[in-house]
Amino acid sequence: MHIAMIAAENGALQGGKVGGIGDVIRDVPIALSERGHHVSVITPGYQSLAKKNASSLLASVEVVFCGKPETVTIFRVDTPSVEVSENAGEPTHYIFEHPLFASCGEGAIYCNDHEGPFATDAHKFALFCLAVCQSIVESRFESIDVLHLHDWHAALVAVLRRYMPAFKSLRAITTVYTIHNLSLQGVRPLTGHYSSLHSWYENLTLDLSLLQDPNYRDCVNLMRSGINLSDRVHAVSPNYAQEILLASDYSRGYIGGETLEKDLQRVSAEGKLFGILNGCDYRKPPAPHRSRAQLLDLIEKTLMSWVGDQFVVPAAHFYAQLRIAQLRRRRKPIPTTLTSVGRVTAQKARLFIEEVSDEKGGRVSAIDSLLHNLGDGLFIMIGSGEEKYEHFFTATMAKHNNFLFLQGFSEDLADALYAAGDLFLMPSSFEPCGISQMLAMRAGTPCIVHAVGGLSDTVVQGVNGFSFSGDTQQEQAENMLRAVHSACATTLNPELWLALRRNASNARFSWDEVITRYINDLYAPLL
Repeated sequence: MHIAMIAAENGALQGGKVGGIGDVIRDVPIALSERGHHVSVITPGYQSLAKKNASSLLASVEVVFCGKPETVTIFRVDTPSVEVSENAGEPTHYIFEHPLFASCGEGAIYCNDHEGPFATDAHKFALFCLAVCQSIVESRFESIDVLHLHDWHAALVAVLRRYMPAFKSLRAITTVYTIHNLSLQGVRPLTGHYSSLHSWYENLTLDLSLLQDPNYRDCVNLMRSGINLSDRVHAVSPNYAQEILLASDYSRGYIGGETLEKDLQRVSAEGKLFGILNGCDYRKPPAPHRSRAQLLDLIEKTLMSWVGDQFVVPAAHFYAQLRIAQLRRRRKPIPTTLTSVGRVTAQKARLFIEEVSDEKGGRVSAIDSLLHNLGDGLFIMIGSGEEKYEHFFTATMAKHNNFLFLQGFSEDLADALYAAGDLFLMPSSFEPCGISQMLAMRAGTPCIVHAVGGLSDTVVQGVNGFSFSGDTQQEQAENMLRAVHSACATTLNPELWLALRRNASNARFSWDEVITRYINDLYAPLL
């Protein structure tokens, strides 16, 4: 088969990844190629990727976007940055370029938008999807058997395939839609704004009942469009595929279908919804163990590279440098080190700010309580994201000598932290699949996780890690603290602790098993 994957990110390219989508788009094409299938990966270049990655100009396509002619150039990558097996055919990576794709600066994949929710990103991805469809009907690629669309950024391919007469031929191609994060839906107005469905495209005769946002009937919901207009729908873990069939209930801290549960219930009843856990690449060995001094050297080197990119030193970097200096002077051993790697957003960090009772009967944040009880232990967190959470963790670092918050991201440092901790903490409010827990386990580090989504599918309480749950956000936060306390106590039992580390290290979530499900469930010819 020839499978074309359409996505906003591609971790096989230097500068092409922000999060988990990039990991999937890096790993799945390689695994499919090793099964003898040909995979073409198509992403925007953001006026950067074609320059950062050795590539050749292949062609250009002409489209009419927002009533004006636009030219999108297509580059083929000569040498991806990810190695493949000698026995496998290599995936082919294509980069689409247009100045609009760098609306928020060269190389910026997503925008911190001041034009309105999703406005700038949806606008550029609307042009990207149009160019993808045009390139396929112009036979810029060999005949395609499966179109695999990833998240809302690629959903407009499904809309154009169904409703634009020029792309009628695409309806013969099996189209699969993967939900990586249902909470980001790409909602835009139907009309009346430069970044709206009818401004982007002419000649669309729509069935709005399949596209409209459930809450805002004058808006298109791109996530919903992808779900309703694709032949098969894929959620990235079995447990997440069940969670999203129920309505979200924020009072209980439950994140489910996020207003799209009725569409997902229908798709599930039709046998078109599949929950398949993402895999992890075990060919790459985990980072080597580092001494405290070696780890601090790497942290400081990374921190200095971040500072060098800015005119003003952020408060987070200032306090981090002070904390590093304090840790270098420390002579006492650190009994327990917790680590955490991930975006600092409500999804990943909401439970840390939930208020809980302290020893004096007052109210403190959950992370304040955690750090107080951690005592001589150390908690190292790396990540960036929403300003609200960045400021919160910076202020927390200023108060607690046993907390080091590194505001930014470095893959090398993240890999080192997966291996450096005694425990890895991942208290996501929801988690479609998660890769960080798999990478920590690969390094032999037991995880403490909220038992939701893919975290529930990978971490087994008392076997290879620790988990908690709760019927409200406060209960979840309180149970998180109990789980951390219990996990730290377990590190004092050498026999039990060694068994947990061994089980974590031996856990396998291989892409080989995942790809069998892709081929049999997602890609099999339609009956």
